[in-house]
Amino acid sequence: MNASKVVLMLTLLSITLLTSPPSYSFNISQNVCEYIASDDKKRLRSLLKTNRLKIRAIFKDVQCNSMNILIFAAKRNANAVGSLIIKKLPKSVLKEQIADLEAASADLATKAKDRVG
Repeated sequence: MNASKVVLMLTLLSITLLTSPPSYSFNISQNVCEYIASDDKKRLRSLLKTNRLKIRAIFKDVQCNSMNILIFAAKRNANAVGSLIIKKLPKSVLKEQIADLEAASADLATKAKDRVG
């Protein structure tokens, strides 16, 4: 009797493990890079809001083509998204990025300089 209960429990456990619902995870950093490359500020904001993220929080961790998101936006001529990133980043972080920003986009470099002061 005990052996039959164990077999029944193992069978039920294996069925529940095999029929688990599919995971709908996606790569947020890849989507961030795609939205920056297409200069789609609306979709970027929506993605960040849906996942409860802030640009400040993802800036150090997300890399697009081995560049941070601000430099990537500048090189892709994504001025709308670049301006949004400049507005949301701390001034101390912007100071560090100005030299690289000048090489990539003069327009975004002037916006960053104005914000830094």
